[in-house]
Amino acid sequence: MKIVIAGAGEVGSHLAKMLSNENQDIVVIDNDQAKLANLDTYNLMTMLGDPVSFSALENARVGQADLFIAVTPHETRNIISCSMAKDMGAKKTVARIDNDEFLNKRNADYFHKLGVDDLIYPEYFAGLEIMGALKHTWARNWFEMLGGELIVVGVKLRQNAKIVGKRFKEIGGVSNFLHVSAIKHNREIIIPRGDDMISENDIAYISTTRDHLDDVIDICGKRRISVEHLMVMGGTPIAVQLAKMLGHKARIKLFDRDPERCRVLSETLPNCNVVCSDATNTDVIEEEGIGDCDVFIALTEHSESNILSCIMAKNHGVRKTIAEVENIQFIPEAESLNIGTVINKKLLASSRIFQIMLDNDVDNSKCLALADAEVAELEIKPGAKVTRGQVKDLKLNRDMTIAGLSRNGVGMLVKGDTQLQAGDRVVVFCLSGSLHKIEKIFG
Repeated sequence: MKIVIAGAGEVGSHLAKMLSNENQDIVVIDNDQAKLANLDTYNLMTMLGDPVSFSALENARVGQADLFIAVTPHETRNIISCSMAKDMGAKKTVARIDNDEFLNKRNADYFHKLGVDDLIYPEYFAGLEIMGALKHTWARNWFEMLGGELIVVGVKLRQNAKIVGKRFKEIGGVSNFLHVSAIKHNREIIIPRGDDMISENDIAYISTTRDHLDDVIDICGKRRISVEHLMVMGGTPIAVQLAKMLGHKARIKLFDRDPERCRVLSETLPNCNVVCSDATNTDVIEEEGIGDCDVFIALTEHSESNILSCIMAKNHGVRKTIAEVENIQFIPEAESLNIGTVINKKLLASSRIFQIMLDNDVDNSKCLALADAEVAELEIKPGAKVTRGQVKDLKLNRDMTIAGLSRNGVGMLVKGDTQLQAGDRVVVFCLSGSLHKIEKIFG
């Protein structure tokens, strides 16, 4: 697949690096040579030029592009660039935006007429991710796959988890209602085999059906938390999206150090109690009642501050914390600490792009990107290799596993004697860099 990315900023560079691992034909355009230089060591091409220049787009051969992605910091330029690329022959275009009004379905026809097929607003996706974390406080990650028929959760396992200290071949008694698709052990994600052991502080990625969620919570030694009072640090766009989504479902105390920003937040978010102060100040948060807080959410633009403030909140007895960590290299370290859920908008944007890559009809596919793994949902095509025998005999690559499937609208886990069929929708857990192998095996 030929993919042209306009914009070598944080999101564009991260997408380019991840997609280059998938053996795609990648071209990145930007008018800043320094940003392009950071991509020199990756398996892709860079071009110095303006993403809204016809000559630059022609030089990048966007007319031959299967996918054109505009992710510059300016939404207007992204939309114009996509419109130009579409007119020049690009098959599918995606623009990054900063206005959630554009996501309204009633505006979709307008953007299609302009030549923009899909819109990405990473901050909006981050808000949705946090909403899921608030609804399922016992999980680090929560993915609803196959129309909600299959749930994939990431869970930090403590000593009280019933599967800690056991090898995978020893937990067959619970395999009828859960499938451990992967574990993160010592900052590395692995697809486990029978002799691998589950250890304390591992993050287990578990697949199950909705009717067995209580069983999974019990096995993992977790319990649900009622969310009524939240503290949010940082009046960023993600915080604004979250406040809009929550409405009056919970009491929100929002901290920001900038007086002018606090004034704007107070006017636009009437459901929030805006405090013009630094939430990393222990005296301030104690005075503002952190002891009564159910969830602490750190959403500033500084990953280090977010991580440290969540640790501080935990030390004050807050049971659930959520940190926005934009530095990808910090994510494994953050997950190893006791700070709960980690949010990264680059990974959320990547999820949407992978989803588009897997299926031209994005409503019929799903892909969720982690720091070093992907969870993909797709349909098995007639004649696919995986339909030629039982799962135990398929000799799948060691860097992927089938987490579950949906057949005739019914979700189920996959076992060794499962026979996959054309038309089945499957959930595949794979390590980063393996996504391109999925299409060959399942398509």
